[in-house]
Amino acid sequence: MPRDSVILNFRKGFPALKEAFEHIGYGVVENDWAPAADLLAHTESCVVNLYDAIRNPWAAVGLKRRLHRGGVPLIGLGRDAPWHMGIRWRRLALFRLLRPLDIYASHTMQPTWNFAPVKLYSPNAVWVRNFNLHGHSLEEMRNPGFYEYDVSFLGNLDGQRYKEHAKREYFFKMLADRLKKLGIHYRFEQGTGVAMPEQVRLIQRSRINLNYGAAADHGACPSWGLPERCYGVPGCGGFLLSDERKHGSDDFDSASEWAGFTGLDDCVEKIQYWLAHFADSRRIAEAAHARVMREHTYAQRARTLIAAAKRFRAGDEAGLVKPADRESR
Repeated sequence: MPRDSVILNFRKGFPALKEAFEHIGYGVVENDWAPAADLLAHTESCVVNLYDAIRNPWAAVGLKRRLHRGGVPLIGLGRDAPWHMGIRWRRLALFRLLRPLDIYASHTMQPTWNFAPVKLYSPNAVWVRNFNLHGHSLEEMRNPGFYEYDVSFLGNLDGQRYKEHAKREYFFKMLADRLKKLGIHYRFEQGTGVAMPEQVRLIQRSRINLNYGAAADHGACPSWGLPERCYGVPGCGGFLLSDERKHGSDDFDSASEWAGFTGLDDCVEKIQYWLAHFADSRRIAEAAHARVMREHTYAQRARTLIAAAKRFRAGDEAGLVKPADRESR
């Protein structure tokens, strides 16, 4: 019997990944922690939200037993490494001890907790249905008159309610003061409740789209991983200027597809530079757009997860990244 289904256990859903699996030809069964034998007979893999599994470790152990009876590998997908914000240390330690996962797929490869025999780099991606050119063309975006804003940011800026974003909120307050004095037209806005068409319009009508901070960061120690914004902005044809992240040079060519900054002063300087070198910024934006649509869609991530499941089932771990013998914590 062909294995043409995937079990996707994300309590709150993961529509981008669900659509991706469907796009590459797999049926998706959601939130089934006790799959029947007839389902497992044609299931390629089960992908579970790492947080849901850590919070329900014994359910994850039971799920693994059922899956293995059907020859189905269990993949845990983590998007908040290395600090796993909001999860208590004891829960992490218990989950690492139980090791219910066959593969730990993470958005970052920096030293962190390891929860499986093998670790797979599975970064965020662009949700193409939402983040695309939306009827505009890259040629059209080469016209300086196309733009309404010099620089923008749309995201979580509520540092009171979300402590992990307090540093970001402060950064943009300071940046706004600096840009105002320079006469640079900016728009920094809390993203909650902003409809998708307006999100895309802001990206496309801004000469520079900023990325700073991520929920996975902790104090002065940022995650190596890239937020979805780093793929969504280029997906819409926008020019991205990001805080430096190690995986930026892994997912993009640092010379032709990526522009970064190292702090507030450098950010102000880079904004001034790229505004003065508009044509160069558009060359980077177009190259990044091509790279994202070629390699960094959720369909590509789904294919990677399926390939890893096939290799694991076949006993061939070539291409899967094994965790270091010594872990950082």
